[in-house]
Amino acid sequence: MLLQRIANRGIRLGTLFERAAVRNGANVVILDHDLDIAPELGRRSTVAELADLVDDHASRLWAAGVRPGRRVVVHKSNSFDITLLACATARIGAVPVLLSPQLDGETVAELVRRTDEPFLVTDAVKLAKELPAEVFELAATVLLASGSHPGAVELAALAGSPRVAPVTAPPDHPTLITHTSGTTGTPKLAVHTGRTLEARYRPQALVLRPVVPGRETIAIHVSFVHSRLITALAISLFRGFPILVLAHSEAGHVAELFARLRPGILEAHPNSFMEWEELAEDPRRPLANVKLFSSTFDAIHPRTVRTMLAASARTAPVFGQLYGQSEVGPAVVRSFSRRRGADADGRCVGMPFPGFTDVRVVSRDGRPPSAENPGYIEVRSDGRIVTYLGEQARYDQQVEDGWWRMGDVGYRTRWGCVHLLDREVDLIEGFGSTLAAEDALFARLPQLAEVVIVPGADGRAVPVICTKDDLPVEPAAWRAAAAGLPPMADPVQWRLGELPATATTKIKRLELARRLAAGEDDGPVR
Repeated sequence: MLLQRIANRGIRLGTLFERAAVRNGANVVILDHDLDIAPELGRRSTVAELADLVDDHASRLWAAGVRPGRRVVVHKSNSFDITLLACATARIGAVPVLLSPQLDGETVAELVRRTDEPFLVTDAVKLAKELPAEVFELAATVLLASGSHPGAVELAALAGSPRVAPVTAPPDHPTLITHTSGTTGTPKLAVHTGRTLEARYRPQALVLRPVVPGRETIAIHVSFVHSRLITALAISLFRGFPILVLAHSEAGHVAELFARLRPGILEAHPNSFMEWEELAEDPRRPLANVKLFSSTFDAIHPRTVRTMLAASARTAPVFGQLYGQSEVGPAVVRSFSRRRGADADGRCVGMPFPGFTDVRVVSRDGRPPSAENPGYIEVRSDGRIVTYLGEQARYDQQVEDGWWRMGDVGYRTRWGCVHLLDREVDLIEGFGSTLAAEDALFARLPQLAEVVIVPGADGRAVPVICTKDDLPVEPAAWRAAAAGLPPMADPVQWRLGELPATATTKIKRLELARRLAAGEDDGPVR
């Protein structure tokens, strides 16, 4: 009955820090960057101080004319204050719409247009260098988190505005809007409610408790515009975990912080863990105290899992993998240990959360789904978003009798484990699983920093590789690594930073394939 009452109430984003401060007000949140909206706070704050900052900026938004039910687009330079501004917006009953700092100006303008005359919170740098002038016509008011710009209202000028009592929206009302990854085109705007966010929070909180029963410092490197950060923060704040929030993922920078702060939990994107493999060789042993590595969004390469677990000095470290999507949240979970590693069944992404999510695999051609004939993966979850803003028909196309089409193909074993083989749009007919082939190449070539197999102009599979320090792979080593895998063209080597990627560091495979077919050469290593 308690869980049901919590679910009915929904996550209350606007008072998240305030309620956490009642329990653990002196708990610390450490940043690796300054907040644009409050640089004077420095990089170490208490939960109580951040709760006050949220309250303060909620009052400034109210003074600027924001009212319950209005949408507030937050698109600014990358910083944790994106999340704090979302909480401030929700605190006065408005709906935050979070757009990644990485989106180009034209895409932002289109999403602002789709949001229907919202308030826009941005900064002087974005307005001067990236956003088109038309955002002033598309937005009701342009507010600045930092800097100054003609025609925009500075939040700093509204300091000292009278505080406003929090507005609690009903649990089924929109409380947050995020955008999808955009790997297949212009991002869609996903509408979350307090109830759907709570449905994502509960299973994760329950799964975490037996794995980490005590108090550990958690380091989080997750996109500030992703709904995953909200649930990760809620769990950490209410458990009283000291929190390290990272805006930057460079291995040297992260190693210095981890060596000093010794986190016991790491939450990050799969590609961030790949980038951090070199930390395992750092003599300061920055990963030695990690009890739980937690990765969501995508399946992760077995080599990375093995490297992380080996770098921990804890007695029984665990690598937890969550497979899900922005639209439904985490759907299945799997854990790895040193004894139960990822090398066997690396494409197995786990089992549904008992009592919370369910998964089925639907045939594509009338034959039973299998490893050789993968089917469409579909998920049922109370955490599913309620619509795509302005695109209800598009949303309805992906739902059938409560089942959500994930856009991935795979199969389930006789034990119920979900195996993810490819994205529907990335299938190369006759090749098999590109993800499985990528796993094999990673395991056989330690110098690889990334490998993505995409169709070439002639339909043949083309491996695009990135190496550590951009060093070339010897042809003989490549042939040995590719032995036994489906036929592929010769590898094309790119610099890692030139691969098109989303806010959650997913590689935009369709965009990469398009650029290869067009002969664009700004990314290849020469």
